[in-house]
Parts: sequence; C-alpha cells; structure tokens
Amino acid sequence: MVSTGETKGTVFEERITDLRVSEFLCYGPQKEAGKHGNALLRKTKDGKIVEWNVETDDFLCTLEEAFLSVEPSLGFNVELKFDDHIVYDQDYFIHVLQVVLQVVFGYAKDRPIIFSSFHPDAALLIRKFQDKYPVFFLTNGGTEIFYDVRRNSLEEAIKVCLEGGLQGIVSEVKGVFRNPGAVPKIKDSKLSLLTYGKLNNVAEAVYMQHLMGIDGVIVDLVKEITESISDLMKPSNDEEENSVDSAKSKPKFTEQELSFLLKLIPELIQI
Repeated sequence: MVSTGETKGTVFEERITDLRVSEFLCYGPQKEAGKHGNALLRKTKDGKIVEWNVETDDFLCTLEEAFLSVEPSLGFNVELKFDDHIVYDQDYFIHVLQVVLQVVFGYAKDRPIIFSSFHPDAALLIRKFQDKYPVFFLTNGGTEIFYDVRRNSLEEAIKVCLEGGLQGIVSEVKGVFRNPGAVPKIKDSKLSLLTYGKLNNVAEAVYMQHLMGIDGVIVDLVKEITESISDLMKPSNDEEENSVDSAKSKPKFTEQELSFLLKLIPELIQI
C-alpha cells in the first residue's frame, strides 16, 4: 500500500498493483536531480502509519530496469507478492505471472534466478509455466496462522512442494527452531531448505542451522554474518583450543549435546 494523499490527518491508501507505472515511479527519491517525489509512509502490523525513515534510499525502479542496472553475476530472488486478504481468481494469477515471466525471459540472460511466493497457488503456477528457474515456497512455518492451511506448517509446505514439483522451502527461522523434526523430513523429500527472519542476524543462530543441515539463510547483515560464520567454521588447532580467548573458536557438540539443544530450542522459542 502507498499513501495517495493526506487531508486533515487522514491518509488515503491505494494498492501498488492498482497504480500505473508512471504513478508508482513518482514515489520516493527521483532520478532527476532536484525533483521531489511523493512522500512514502510505512504501515505497521498494528495499523499505525509512520514516516519512511531509512539511512540510505534510492529511487524506485521496474523489474526490467533492475535487470539492466544490476551487476549480471548477482542473482535475483523474484518474490511474487499477493495480498493475504484478497481471494484471487486464476485468470488474475495467469496474467500477472505471464507479465513477470516475459520480463525475466527477456532480460535475465545468464543471471541466476529463483522464484518464491507465500501464495501456494502462485508458486504452483509459476512452476507450471516454466522449468528453467527453481521455485521456492515461502512459509511462516506455523508462527502465524492463515485461512489457507497450506501456509500454516512446514509439513503442509512439504506437501505443496511435492505436489507441484517445487525445488524447496523458505521458512521463517522460528518455524524451523520450533519444529526441528521437520528438517530431516524436508531433506528426505529431496527439497532444499532456506530460512529468513530476525534471528538470522545472530551468528550463533545461523551456525546452529548449519549444524542442523539447513542449506542457506537470508540475512540483513550479510558482511557481518558471513565473517562471523567463517570464524565459527574455521578448523581449530591445539594452540587455539588452549587459548584463553575462545570467543571465536569453533563450538563443539557431541551428538547427545546437539540432540539436547534441538529439544530445548523449540521450548525457548515458545516463551
């Protein structure tokens, strides 16, 4: 949603998908020097409207412009977003996805691409329409409950992937920590498993996922987490193990200790 105007403290909203491209590009910073765009506002989950304040910002762009401007070796996760509160008919999905595919096939070239979506029907359809790029089903993993039961657990996510030939699952990390027993089920189903969420900005949480066999994580602090995990995964020599400063030494767990942690973590996440 974007603010399309404000009168006496009342904010008028409109869905981005209802805007023309020219209207969409008028929001936020503008390409032309000295030109000011329409103000961006942020709507929180509890319905509050707050100013859009960030350290650095850039102008909005289309998917085509992103393909043309970003370094070709950098892969894209093309997330297909749909409103949780709207029931879409299949014709709408088909139209939107075909437009997206037209741009991707026209401009992606050799760039690594994956598709992902929280909407199970969108994920299934994008896989049906093409088999060149992997498709991942996004899920909250049971941390939030939705009307569509396919979105409410990792077990349901597995079913969606197997039904539609998807390549994997991207789960809210708390959903995985609450239900670590789902990880081997996902791996046994030959599916990849990635996670997202605030906990992924904690190096120890990411390292724990490495021990659990999770394939990858989505993080905000890419450089910091990469460096921290590299330190945790470095092989230790005897001198380092005997060092008083062991803050960056690789943690070691016996199978029994790891099993205990995997039983404890779900209880801690529930608190």
